[in-house]
Amino acid sequence: MVRLFVALGLPESIRLRLATLAGGIDGARWVPPENLHITLRFIGEVPEDLIADVADALGAIRMPPLTVTLRGAGHFSSGKKTRAVWIGVEKTEELATLQARIERAVTGGGLDPERRKFMPHVTIGRLRQARADHVRSWLEANGAFEEAPFEADRFILYESRLGRSGPSYLPLAEFALAPDPR
Repeated sequence: MVRLFVALGLPESIRLRLATLAGGIDGARWVPPENLHITLRFIGEVPEDLIADVADALGAIRMPPLTVTLRGAGHFSSGKKTRAVWIGVEKTEELATLQARIERAVTGGGLDPERRKFMPHVTIGRLRQARADHVRSWLEANGAFEEAPFEADRFILYESRLGRSGPSYLPLAEFALAPDPR
């Protein structure tokens, strides 16, 4: 079995700027700059023999490049525990359309549909026993975050390999965003 997800990569300058936000929450596991991305669809565990089918379905998506803007900060919680902190991504019509097309491609191949609502973001840190005041301070300090828009001209199918020092992401296939030539 292979753990897969589909994402937009980030320009190096943005990844490096986001890395400067890593701090201020004791016990946080900050995401290394090379792993920062915008998840469009978490696929999960699939048999290795399905990878080519998933890649073929994703490769059929035709769409022009899109403009992406990172803005604001937030967190994910379960119960009273904060699990992650993130930087928001403006949800444009173009981004929602790309995500919907990816969803159709993945489910059209027989994989289960995504149950969670699409909320674009870049996870900055994962938390286990974070103090609420540290999280609150981080959110206050980064809530007004805004980055200049960038053009996303491709999306990527990744394999996520879990390890002792955290996950590593291996790009399996890249798909160019270009207008449909028809």
